Amino acid sequence: MNIMKIRAVCRPIRITLGLALIATGIFTGNPWFFLGAVPLVAGLVNFCPLCIITKKCDV
Repeated sequence: MNIMKIRAVCRPIRITLGLALIATGIFTGNPWFFLGAVPLVAGLVNFCPLCIITKKCDV
């Protein structure tokens, strides 16, 4: 099985988006801030599960 990596452009965007979602959730007290962990982890480990399905994120 080929592991798909995130494009170099998408990686910092995902990390920033993840941090922004987590910060917003903590600031507002909304428990949905855990959703920010998905793009954050995907950006940090350079792996996106959605890329396996779409095959658009391959480096």
